[in-house]
Amino acid sequence: MERHIERVLNRVALISVSIATLILLYLLLQTPETCIPRNAPRKPHFRFPKSSCDFYSRDYLPLHKKNTRLWSSKFWITRVSSYTHFFTQLYQMGVLKNHSKVLCVSAGVGHEVMALTKLGVEDVTGVELIESLPFVSRADPHNLPFFDEAFDVAFTAHLEDALYPLQYAREMERTVRKGGVLVVVVEERSEEEVKEIVRLFRMSSLLHSSYLTFIGNRVTRILLKNKASA
Repeated sequence: MERHIERVLNRVALISVSIATLILLYLLLQTPETCIPRNAPRKPHFRFPKSSCDFYSRDYLPLHKKNTRLWSSKFWITRVSSYTHFFTQLYQMGVLKNHSKVLCVSAGVGHEVMALTKLGVEDVTGVELIESLPFVSRADPHNLPFFDEAFDVAFTAHLEDALYPLQYAREMERTVRKGGVLVVVVEERSEEEVKEIVRLFRMSSLLHSSYLTFIGNRVTRILLKNKASA
């Protein structure tokens, strides 16, 4: 009796495997209807596309064309305009000059770098975890690949996004010369919260903090003077 049951189960298993194999072969020989142009010959098709969009080739868009499209977008122009207004104020305060060496930390796709360049700053470096050429190079803000005191000014609007804020602040200080300025933009903060942020920068002293509207948001701008090389 047990042998009979075993033979039956083996036959069922063999039939199941055969059916599954036939179904798999059938699927492999099919092309999704979404990939078949109207003038294409009818089935069978012997090529299974990698995706439902695989039928049509994708044109490669050179970097300069991608950038041209990006830089002409309304979003980009609005962002750069906001940064331009922000940095113009720093020019008026004497923080920025055309010959200043400026580091933009966590620069995203480079709005601030373009704004500074258009204002006439001759030496601007932008870094981010993911590069966005030609304005932003790849670098870890927690471990910047620059010599000590390499810049006159360091700017960031993303200290609050840092995984390790203390190390982030330490690296900004290390790369700015003695007497140089660190510019930090955070969400609108109280005086006590500003003091907490300033304490992250152990080698710097607070020059000025103020509230302003930046890219449509209320923020606090903090200016610090680097007292000594880290």
